[in-house]
Amino acid sequence: MTIDPSIGPERARAVFDEELARSGSADLLQALRHRWVARSGSWMAAFMEGVARAAPEQKKALGRGANDLKKHVETALEARETALAAARRPAGAVDITLSGRAPRLGWRHPLSLIRDQVGAIFSRLGYQVLEGPEIEDDYHNFEALNMPADHPARDMQDTLYLAEPLMPATYDAPPRGRAPRGPQPLTLLRTHTSAMQIRQMERQDPPVRLVAVGPVYRRDNLDLTHTPMFHQVEGLVVGRGVTLADLKGTLTSMAAALFGSGQAVRFRPSFFPYTEPSAEVDIRCIRCHGDGCPMCKRTGWLEILGSGMVHPAVFEYVGYDPDEVTGFAFGMGIERVALLKWGVEDIRLFYENDLRFLEQFGR
Repeated sequence: MTIDPSIGPERARAVFDEELARSGSADLLQALRHRWVARSGSWMAAFMEGVARAAPEQKKALGRGANDLKKHVETALEARETALAAARRPAGAVDITLSGRAPRLGWRHPLSLIRDQVGAIFSRLGYQVLEGPEIEDDYHNFEALNMPADHPARDMQDTLYLAEPLMPATYDAPPRGRAPRGPQPLTLLRTHTSAMQIRQMERQDPPVRLVAVGPVYRRDNLDLTHTPMFHQVEGLVVGRGVTLADLKGTLTSMAAALFGSGQAVRFRPSFFPYTEPSAEVDIRCIRCHGDGCPMCKRTGWLEILGSGMVHPAVFEYVGYDPDEVTGFAFGMGIERVALLKWGVEDIRLFYENDLRFLEQFGR
């Protein structure tokens, strides 16, 4: 509104009250203050100039009216400023009138999905699912698995040794087997979860049915298909009359559960120091279904795991009678299964924490 001091103090008060009623924010109130009580260009400045120019006999009345208006304006402005400050939301306060924000839900890591799926498969088959220490002693990681100190199979493991051995905080000697009676120094990062199979057999009478799951470590360079830390699932079944046919049936069932029903499985002779006979296990290529493609190197088959019948020497290490019981064992990499199941070509993608990659696998 244009400033017009000729309307008189009483009309000016009414104009001010109307404008004050419309000033519902701090910015509008500041503009109103400037328009009415600023030193120059405001209503009050114009009224005071009018008083100064008035005839002597009018000055007293005009001055009283101007002072009353100024007092009213300043009092009303201060009251409104106090009311706005009281209603102002404190710093950091939550406005409960706002609609809620939908929480951002996380995504299961693909390796966790495979691990849980494998664990569920073998739980349904009646297996125990075990974990164990990642820092191991030489006896459980090598010797009890039929790999004495001079065995060439140790070179296959590319072991990561600790700079300084550690002694376990507690030690409970197993009730049987050839395990040392006293605590052994922990000297290496385990190269496989088979050490948990030895530890379990030392303390459990047959029958045994378990899968040991967890990270393992090898001296590998990080590339498309290798990483110095990866995850393994290793299974063990021991009892009377366990045969190679039982191993084949178990792995065929596992392949069907992981990759779809009707998945063909092939066994190829191989060598592992803790199984005899030993076999590599292949599945029919999940991309070309056996016709031959770059993924399977034109063979129609994909290698998935190693397996075999438990070597009698391993039973002797844990105190089992190899004339009374037999067993089979198998081991596979979780990353290997994930690469094949989803057609991922670079194992490093599982460890780079790229949400664009991880969100493709669901919750």
